[in-house]
Amino acid sequence: MNSPFRPVTTPAKVRLRVDDFLLLNDNGAFAEYSKTELLDGEIYFMNAQHSRHARIKTELAVELALALRQMDTELRPIVEASTRVSDTSLPEPDIVVTRYKGPDVVPLESVALLVEVADTTLKIDLGRKLRIYAAAGIAEYWVIDAEGKVIHQMWSPSGKSYREKRVVALGARVEAMTVAGLAMDTAGI
Repeated sequence: MNSPFRPVTTPAKVRLRVDDFLLLNDNGAFAEYSKTELLDGEIYFMNAQHSRHARIKTELAVELALALRQMDTELRPIVEASTRVSDTSLPEPDIVVTRYKGPDVVPLESVALLVEVADTTLKIDLGRKLRIYAAAGIAEYWVIDAEGKVIHQMWSPSGKSYREKRVVALGARVEAMTVAGLAMDTAGI
């Protein structure tokens, strides 16, 4: 049965679902943009990555890969993989630590750790993305503050925040709180 028509008296936003976003993307809707993400149903165009951001991300991914290979785990880092964290959010974190090896977007249940490198996006990474990741139950989230030269490490998601947080100086040793045995030096980053 059809629902009755309700006139719209004020403009309202229409939030996309991940499946809508993927369909649009597969049909070239975002071809003009180098990188897009879906956050809370809204499409965001991301800036080009400059040398500092790319270098930090690359060096961190290498260090994570080396540390994970020394452990008895299937977890591996993937750089810039679209990750379905909810029905309305498909971000592209700088690094996803996951056991997923499939061809599609990284599924939420396979994610052990997400990392964002913040060169110009610190407010978004510690704000909107933090809330999205915590609400999705991402066990651990790191934000590398390139300007401040620190790692914001968060774990124990609760609602739209994390109960546990600490700041580690970039260059010091960092230990994951939710991936047993994962630790690495960040001196070269």
